[in-house]
Amino acid sequence: MRAIPGGAVSLPPPLDALLEEARTSERQGRREVARRRYEAVLHRLDHSSQGPTAAALLRWIGRTYVDDADLDAALDCFQAALAVAEATGDLSGRANTINCIAAVFLRRGLLDRAETSYLRARAGAEAAGDAELVAMTEHNLGTIATIRGNLIGALEHYRRSLETYRALGSSERIAALLNNLGMLYTDLGRWHEAGRTYAEALHIAGVIGDMSTQIMVEVNRTELWIARRDFVRARESCDAALELARQAGDERPLGDIYKHYGVIFRESGKLRLADEHLARAARFAEEREDMLLAAETAREQAEVHRREERNRDTLQCLNRAHRLFSELRAQRDLADVDRRVARLEQTYLEIVCRWSESIESKDRYTKGHCERVADYACALARAAGLEESTLIWFRMGALLHDVGKVVVPSEILNKPGRLTDEERRIMERHTVAGVELLAGIEFPWDIRPMLRHHHERWDGTGYPDGLAGEEIPLAARVLCVADVYDALTTRRSYRPAYPPELALELMGDEAGHMFDPDLFRRFKVMWAAKEARALRATAPLLATTQKRGRSQAPFAAVYRSAARA
Repeated sequence: MRAIPGGAVSLPPPLDALLEEARTSERQGRREVARRRYEAVLHRLDHSSQGPTAAALLRWIGRTYVDDADLDAALDCFQAALAVAEATGDLSGRANTINCIAAVFLRRGLLDRAETSYLRARAGAEAAGDAELVAMTEHNLGTIATIRGNLIGALEHYRRSLETYRALGSSERIAALLNNLGMLYTDLGRWHEAGRTYAEALHIAGVIGDMSTQIMVEVNRTELWIARRDFVRARESCDAALELARQAGDERPLGDIYKHYGVIFRESGKLRLADEHLARAARFAEEREDMLLAAETAREQAEVHRREERNRDTLQCLNRAHRLFSELRAQRDLADVDRRVARLEQTYLEIVCRWSESIESKDRYTKGHCERVADYACALARAAGLEESTLIWFRMGALLHDVGKVVVPSEILNKPGRLTDEERRIMERHTVAGVELLAGIEFPWDIRPMLRHHHERWDGTGYPDGLAGEEIPLAARVLCVADVYDALTTRRSYRPAYPPELALELMGDEAGHMFDPDLFRRFKVMWAAKEARALRATAPLLATTQKRGRSQAPFAAVYRSAARA
């Protein structure tokens, strides 16, 4: 929690007492009460002689709106305070107000504008000789440095700020800064220093009765114990934060508290309770339009579902987290968003790989098929010009291309002989079933055409929709080449594997019929020149396989077998 400096005021005793009640209410988290009392003092001022006091009150009122996430109302108050400060020549008040406006920019994710405003506020504070405000701007610049991933720079800002606060004896400021410093130490893995810093922050906040800071320290200290995997202490801090929030009637921290409870229960093996608390956190984040909390909660929900082996639900939550983190990356310069997105994408791959393995488990002859097809297809997709940024999602589509086979009975998948017409109809339904299984999972890159159309043929005689030529999505055309190649070069229940050279020769006769001729040419060139490391690294070991003559295996018959892959 960041305090906003208010400046010294001089008031008659009745108004001074009312002002102190307002400040006490704010420290207790009773912001609506505080706001009414600040407004009562403001309305009773002599504005002709007490302009700086009026500006300070407007800033304090605006601060309560910031904490309630009503940023438009806060900005209105700050603009009014700025106008009063400028009209009365109040240099310190002007710098204080610019600092407040910067806080709104920060909450809205406009980091460049926030940083520029904080620097202006610091320059104004130095010109006005306002040491406390200089320290506050250092504190706020440290927050921006933290968001941007410059943790060492943030530490320097915080240390300079803390030194000044201690010299001035600004207990309220010290407590708020120590809270931020504790979070920074946690991020740096300096856990002992983080624990010591949080303990001091709690002590100071308790002495001065700053319940809002106490709540935030307990919330953040929970993250420290979670990071240290001390879930008993994490639960104690979470309980303390919740009790303080209830005493104060402060709902603001509830989303983070519920999220932490969800993680604690998950790591303690209580998955149902984890699910319930994370669902509460998600609802809270949606109500308050808190995108960062929503993204973090969705990520934690994905981990719960992963442990429950609910692959589809896991992917839905990962998708939501990825979308929200990507939107945050577009809105604000969050250095750690890229790291979070990278971790999410890796988790996507792990879940998709597990799902593809569960598909293959039904067919004892297709172990590793999805992984090999993904390797071949990615190499060909890269050669065909697909952007690197899409290849991770293309790979997921390749891994899941046969997910619809979960609806195909094992006796059909493993049948050694030719399928009946009815069995083939059931087998061919896997393309449509795969799309149906992924309904509601909006991947960042649409993989559904790969699942539906990888058995279409260039000449229009494939299934399920009889698409022809470039009507077939490029990704599906790429996948078709890779899928058939792997089917031919691996052993099946109904035939042995073909050597790569013979497989390519057989496939060559179908270029322009089954395959996109340009893509097949690229694939053949890649193999011959050994340009695709993925192809070379994952090619099946066929040294013991005897090469068969083409007359023994017409491609039409071979393809009927390959189509079952």
